[in-house]
Amino acid sequence: MDRAPHPRPTRLRRNVARLTGAFATIALGATGLAALGGGTATAAAANLAQNPGFESGLSGWTCSAASGTTVASPVHSGSAALKATPAGSDNARCAQTVAVKPNSSYTLSSWVQGSYVYLGASGTGTTDVSTWTPSATGWQQLSTSFTTGANTTSVTVYTHGWYGQPAYYADDISLTGPGGDPGDPVPGAPSGLKAGAVTSSSVDLSWSPVTGATGYNVYRDGSKVQSVGGTSATVTGLAPSTSYQFQVTATNAAGESPRSAAVTGTTSAGGGEGGGTVPKHAVTGYWQNFNNGAAVQKLREVQDQYDIIAVAFADATGTPGAVDFTLDPAVGYGSEQQFKDDIKAKQAAGKSVVISIGGQNGTVSINDSASANNFANSVYALMREYGFNGVDIDLENGLNATYMTQALRSLSAKAGSGLVITMAPQTIDMQSTSNAYFQTALNIKDILTVVNMQYYNSGSMLGCDGKVYSQGSVDFLTALACIQLEGGLSPSQVGLGLPASTRGAGSGYVSPTVVNNALDCLARGTNCGSFRPSRTYPGLRGAMTWSTNWDATAGNAWSNAVGPKVHGLS
Repeated sequence: MDRAPHPRPTRLRRNVARLTGAFATIALGATGLAALGGGTATAAAANLAQNPGFESGLSGWTCSAASGTTVASPVHSGSAALKATPAGSDNARCAQTVAVKPNSSYTLSSWVQGSYVYLGASGTGTTDVSTWTPSATGWQQLSTSFTTGANTTSVTVYTHGWYGQPAYYADDISLTGPGGDPGDPVPGAPSGLKAGAVTSSSVDLSWSPVTGATGYNVYRDGSKVQSVGGTSATVTGLAPSTSYQFQVTATNAAGESPRSAAVTGTTSAGGGEGGGTVPKHAVTGYWQNFNNGAAVQKLREVQDQYDIIAVAFADATGTPGAVDFTLDPAVGYGSEQQFKDDIKAKQAAGKSVVISIGGQNGTVSINDSASANNFANSVYALMREYGFNGVDIDLENGLNATYMTQALRSLSAKAGSGLVITMAPQTIDMQSTSNAYFQTALNIKDILTVVNMQYYNSGSMLGCDGKVYSQGSVDFLTALACIQLEGGLSPSQVGLGLPASTRGAGSGYVSPTVVNNALDCLARGTNCGSFRPSRTYPGLRGAMTWSTNWDATAGNAWSNAVGPKVHGLS
């Protein structure tokens, strides 16, 4: 959320820049190939890549955001090939680190199929190389060469696709040249694997560390679903009341270990999703604990249309993960007790008041178990001191899904079933279920109240139909909401976040009429634009705005129009 409006570069503009760089890279790569004449390795040279044809699944390979799998068709040779699927913010990069010798020449090749498929090598110590094809309707061979630097003992070879494009395929990847010293041996299989906390859609796993391992792969019912750096993981996207078998392997530059002994985890029954006691259809508004030119309000003056009021913001402390709250004198309270009394009055009127963490200037970082515990303890302390009903997560500089999940589950254990948890990710954070924000929302689905994504300060984004939509239209709201609604969240956990006025954000303001049309389209199938969802979501939670102060500045035009629409969805 903005303390002061600011523009953001569009995703489309960033993608154009990336593609421009890719064209330059391939032009240079082609020149280099002509000069080298294909390198010094012969066709009979030994292949240094492990599992080059993916006959052993993804053993030896790590794919970003769990984007890779193996398929029996199409294949170039053998019985398997790689299939990797990009997302809006992930290019489906699958990589392997290979031991090489310094000052030596290597040739890298692969057979690929699909649109915008890349092959490359990084960490060469000289000039990293890549090559690509914009379209390969059948199997096409990509090839490039490089020379290692004087101190280079390993390189990373990789394939990847392009953001938001369809899946690509790769097979028979080859790296030829002098083999290097692999260094540490392949690690042993992990032990101590056990299933922990479960929800209707997730299972927590943990295991003992393995000497020499730099990462771990998680398998569900025989298929790789995650790659993690630590000794725990939360597997999401599962069905309620269903048993799954899990195994893990350890990895390092030398390869992947055998799989661990299997454990079984069974998800809980569904139907209990959503935390807190808020109306079936609710309006969320952020209340500014500072003066940035918007109307200054006391909490008691917040418009009655708002069902959830997010107090913005808590502040980071010197303790990692911990937060605190200080009432700003600029809002005009004579004492903290008056503020606490206003919270109680709002709650007596049926409203929920939560403390928001983050915002544009937020610096809270939760990246290990200690900081997760500090977060949960400090938020719970604020709930007890001020009477907050829960917490809003508005971290705009990213989050760690594993440890944010741990923090919120710990907070839930302390606060009980009445805890209200809201989230306000940016559009890029919810383009794919592999993104950390989306993962976190799915991980806590049984205790999550609502995700009010910010449909502003965004630029163009992909909708659930794979088409690009520009902010400022009803299609932008409905096609992006569809990703969350079809990606695993309950309709009651999805809200539309918009600025209350043109001054509330750098870009993306739409009139209340557009917001209401989007609500109608999603809940009732009426007033849609060119995008029409395949089904309706009458349980849609509602809408959110930044902020109640900017709404007041504009004469309450937003809440007076959107509030009755949301409350009339039933």
